[in-house]
Amino acid sequence: MSNEAHNHNHLDPEHEDLDQSPPETMGGSIYRAIWGLGLFAVITAGLIAATQLVTRDQIAYQVKQARAKALLAIVPLNSFDNDLVESVFTIDATDSLGLVSSSDAFVATKNKVPTHLILPAVAPDGYTGPIHIIASISHSGVIRGVRVIKHKETPGLGDKIDLRKSDWIRGFEGKSLDNTPTADWKVKKDGGDFDQLTGATITPRAIVQAVYKALLFFRENREALYEQAGLVSGTPKTITQNENK
Repeated sequence: MSNEAHNHNHLDPEHEDLDQSPPETMGGSIYRAIWGLGLFAVITAGLIAATQLVTRDQIAYQVKQARAKALLAIVPLNSFDNDLVESVFTIDATDSLGLVSSSDAFVATKNKVPTHLILPAVAPDGYTGPIHIIASISHSGVIRGVRVIKHKETPGLGDKIDLRKSDWIRGFEGKSLDNTPTADWKVKKDGGDFDQLTGATITPRAIVQAVYKALLFFRENREALYEQAGLVSGTPKTITQNENK
């Protein structure tokens, strides 16, 4: 093709340059950006939801295992044949136990007869804040075990209430309102029957009183607690699955 013909083609209005495209408008660019961000948000939300679904059961299992470990540590293994973790009921907030909100309690049974109640309690007057405990009390009102499940006591001093730090908390085992008079539910420094911790008196003093109050609450409310747990006067009653939750 001659130069003249080539130039003529470029001047021809019907001649199209396939390498050229119309410039993108600002509105189109914004639309594409918004669409991209929206798609990213949807994908991110989907991934988060999927992760929650995958981990939810695992988290629930770990919580159940931790709870079971704590319960099994304070209830004699030969004294029950039920699933302790599933045998849960709710105790409303009550000053008698130091509870400012509803909390879980548990019942141990053997051959469908109650053997222990595991009650939550809070000592509100710990050295650095409330001390949360659980206490296993036999049908006859004897302490079988106490464990601290939450506290903020001073490391090296008050934290010896934790069984991992010392066996002080085991001093309650075998105690009851019958074999330990009211005057003895104090630390030895106050003329009572319970050891204090070296360098820390406020912490054990608070727990002793919390355990004592738990025993009083049990004695005064035992039958009502059994009924809340699905038992009436020690005799099982029929309860629905929803009531068991």
